[in-house]
Parts: sequence; structure tokens; C-alpha cells
Amino acid sequence: MSHLKVLRGNFARQLIFSPCKKNANKLRTNRVIPEHTQPCLLGRNFATQTAPDLDNKYLTSPWGDIQVGNETLTEFVFEDIELWADKPAVTCGLSERSYDYGMLRMMVERCAHALLGPLRLSPGDRLGLILPNIPEFAVIAYGAMRAGLVLTFANPLYTAEELRRQFSDCNVKAIATIEMFMPVAQQVSASLKDYKGTIWVGGEDDGTKGIFGLRPLLMADHKSDLPDLNCDDVCLVPYSSGTTGMPKGVMLTHKNLVTNLKQVQCPSVMKYKGEKGHGDVLLTVPPFFHIYGFNAVMNYNLRLGYHLVSIPKFTPESYVNCLVEYSPTTLFVVPSLLAFLATHPLVKKEHLQSIDTIMVGAAPTTDSMLEKFLLKCEKTKDQIRLLQGYGMTESSPVTLMTPYHYPYNKVGSVGQLICNTQARVVSLTSGEMLGPHKSGELLLRGPQVMKGYWNNEAATKETLDSEGWLHTGDVAYYDEDHYFYIVDRTKELIKVKGNQVSPTEIESVIMEQPEVADVAVVGMPDALAGEVPKAFVVLKPNYKLTEKQVYDLVAEKLTRYKHLEGGVAFLDSIPRNAAGKIMRNELKVLGRKPKH
Repeated sequence: MSHLKVLRGNFARQLIFSPCKKNANKLRTNRVIPEHTQPCLLGRNFATQTAPDLDNKYLTSPWGDIQVGNETLTEFVFEDIELWADKPAVTCGLSERSYDYGMLRMMVERCAHALLGPLRLSPGDRLGLILPNIPEFAVIAYGAMRAGLVLTFANPLYTAEELRRQFSDCNVKAIATIEMFMPVAQQVSASLKDYKGTIWVGGEDDGTKGIFGLRPLLMADHKSDLPDLNCDDVCLVPYSSGTTGMPKGVMLTHKNLVTNLKQVQCPSVMKYKGEKGHGDVLLTVPPFFHIYGFNAVMNYNLRLGYHLVSIPKFTPESYVNCLVEYSPTTLFVVPSLLAFLATHPLVKKEHLQSIDTIMVGAAPTTDSMLEKFLLKCEKTKDQIRLLQGYGMTESSPVTLMTPYHYPYNKVGSVGQLICNTQARVVSLTSGEMLGPHKSGELLLRGPQVMKGYWNNEAATKETLDSEGWLHTGDVAYYDEDHYFYIVDRTKELIKVKGNQVSPTEIESVIMEQPEVADVAVVGMPDALAGEVPKAFVVLKPNYKLTEKQVYDLVAEKLTRYKHLEGGVAFLDSIPRNAAGKIMRNELKVLGRKPKH
């Protein structure tokens, strides 16, 4: 893949462009589970922030409030760039392609001009990204936002049908991708209305196919009238299944994203008490096309002037090579990656000596897994800090987070409420606010919560109530110090290696078969993936299908992590309650029974 030369030093500083101008009601319930209690003992050697008094309405953050973000995202991320313009910003751990901060800022500005110039896009148009974790992801994302465009991310492993569904839903006008995914991008673009063109990262122009090479676009240094932006403008529409159902576009504004960065960079919870420019090196695998990878990893660390090393495709060999080559101080992982580090024979003690911080996202990890990792490193909990958090695409994503220093016995918690964030844990039967150690549905409210779902008012009203509470669908409890614990993930969604899989989506694919009368998909426990989908199928009378045929049907139409790795079982009927809802817990129990 061709790429731009890295520029450093004073010349890079000269290329930096000026930042853009600043411009107690009763709750619905639908599930019943037993209340969960668990004793909690404070660690002897650590103090924890005093929890605020509980009133009858909601819990608040122990860290107080901050001023919400009135900047645009690109402006905020590059605010202090002059302090580290010649320092490395983003690096591909496979190709070693790297851009320093000065070069990155120049490329972002040129990209913004090119998007409004040769591509003829207009502020408010949607740009779809089909990109892995490469340095150019940052170039195009920030460039698009500087131009006033609205980004939508897609998993590069999506099938053409999945991409078409998402990009058609939000009316994408242009796509950016790499050579590997160019065929599917071209296939999808043919079905999009008023399509302007495809940006080829690593390629050259092809006017006959409406393809614009990223390098030629940036080298030409086009000039356009960049718009004045408003922090309340929607700038990102990632797709999420929410708590149930098919993927929906989540409308996030500049203010949502910037405020969330400010919330998690509160000095009281940070590694260096809020000081920037310490030169940390971050190694990350979580994808930038996921809100965790985009805002909590990429935006967070570039705002602080850190060096972000990413891998477009994980392999044990490539990851270990990056540990050796870059000596990272911080790792951003999901639980399955932490398990890899703790147990894989390729990972040696000497590979892990530079690490002092591990941030676990997507799902909570356990104290036992941390112990295994520390045993591999031959380090103590004082020497490596394990941080965890909780969030959703709908909340930009972070709402709960452990501070950098917290009691050992809180490992397994997803932390305390971050600044400006409120929470309720409510009874699943009465909707009443619950006290410590009582499990109920977690409700959240704060300035980082989405504007709503794109073109889906009904789904918005189901998730955001009239008082602004985000109904997470997750069951949680909190202790006396207001550390939160997730008891049960969303009832329907399946978490496969940190990816949200909608049973409804898989069920709709299987129901397309004329032989199928009914179907239900549930998540089954898996040691490596966390969960894997399993389908229970009811056939029409006198029709036949094999397990392999059902598996292959899903594999043909959906991306890899949605495949039926939990298997396929045939039943006479799907268990449903009086309201007609699938009784998925019964199916999970049935799925664990051995075949006779």
C-alpha cells in the first residue's frame, strides 16, 4: 500500500493549520429476576472516593461536574498539538507506517478540503468508512468532521448485504476503504442514491469507476470553503443493536463525544492527574470502527499527545512483535485478549515489562484472569493497574469507570459514575429506585448520551424516556461506595469477543428459508469468545434441513462472529411466554444438555 512520507520537526510545525472556529416517575419494566446481593469489604491499603449521599431520585458521580464540551471533536483533539507536533501520533504495527502529529494535522486539513472539493460532498452528507485499524482512519475521520460531514463506521468483515442495509439507511454519499474491501464497496455503492465516489486508501485515481486515491487527493492540496461548525451538530452515526432488535443508527454530536473525553480525562481519575504529554505508548487492537476504539481509545490518547500503535488484523505473532518493537506502557484490550496475554505460550515475561496500565473494555474481566496475567509478568497489582469501565454506543460510550487508583477488592467492578453522569438502579417489577446490593435495570443520564436513533423515533422512545434516562437493558447493582457491577448482560444480545450480535438479525436470515416455521437464537457460553450463537429451528411439516445447511445459510449472509458456532438444534416448538416472547433462558438451559 502506498503512503505519504512522514514529515517531522520544524517543517511539520509549519504545516499545522489553525483549528476550526468554536462556534421519579414510574418506570416501565419487562423482566423479572431475583434480587442479587453480595457483601463488599473495603481494601485496607486503598482509600476510595466518598460516595455522595443517595437521595430518592438518582445517584451522582463522586467526582463532581465539569464544563461540558463546546468544541468540535477535531478542534478538541488537536488543541495542544504545538506541544508535540514532531512526536509520533499514529503507527501501523504491521507496516510500520507512521505519521507524527504535525503531519497528521496537515493531512486532516487537506482531507477536509478534498471532501468538499473534488468529491463534491456537502456539510451534513454521510461518509461511510470500511476501514481496519490503520493510521489513515484518523486522517479521514477527523477530516470528514472538520468538513462538517457525518461519519458512519462499518465492520470491514460485513457482507455486502449488511453494508448495503446500513449505508442505505443513513443515505451514505461516499465510501472510504482499502484495496481488500474495494470490490464489496463498489458493489454496495451501486445501490446508493446520489453517490459521489469512493476513496481508495493506498490506491490511485480511477475516474471511470468514480474512485479517488487518498494520496492524490491530499497531495493536490485542494482549497474549499470549510464550514463553521456547531458543537450540537451530529457528526457520527455508528450502528448499534441497542438493547434489542436490528442495528440502528446512533446520532452522536460533537458535544457528546468531546464531553465524554473531558469526563474520562478528569484529573482525579487519570494516570498523571490530568497532565498531558508524558509520551506514553499505547498498543491497541479494539477496532476504531467501534465506539470504544474510536472515542475511548483513538480520540482519548491523541488528545493527550500519546503514541497510538494499532494492528489492522490480530495475529499472535504480530501482537507479540509489537510488544517487542514498541515497548508499550498501556494496553487497550477486551477480556479475550487479556486471556491471550495471560496464557499463550508466545507471550513471555520479558515482552510485558514496559506495561504499567491495562484498560479492559467491551465486557468485564475477573480477578482470577488478572492474577494469571500478573503471574505471567511476575508483577504485582501495584506495578500494573487494571482499569475497567462500562458504556454503550448510545453514551459515546463511557458512563462508568474505575479511577487509576482504586481498592484491589473492586476488581470486577465496572467502576463509579464519571463526571456529570447520573444513574438509577430500578426494580424490574415496580420501577422503584433500589439501594446498594440490590439488582435491577441500570438507567443512565448525562450530556454524553445520544441525541436519538437515526430515522427511528419509536426505538428512540423505547430507549430514552421523557426524563432523558437511557434504559440500558442491563441488570446491575452498586455497593456502598457506588462501585457498579454488571450482573447480567442484556437479555437478548449475544457478546462474541466483545462484538454485539443481534439474535433478531440471525433469526431473520434463517426465516428466509421456506422450510423454516419458527426459529430462536441464543448465546451459549464459550471459553474463548465469551458467547457464541446457537439456533433452535422448527421446521414446517414434511420439510427437511440439516444442521450444516442452516449453518451455511448464516455463514453465507452474515459476518464471521455471527456464525452459528454454538450449533443448530431442531425442536418441535419454540418456548414462548403468554405475550409471545421467546423464553431464551429455557433455550440456554436446553442448549447445555448433552445429546442422547
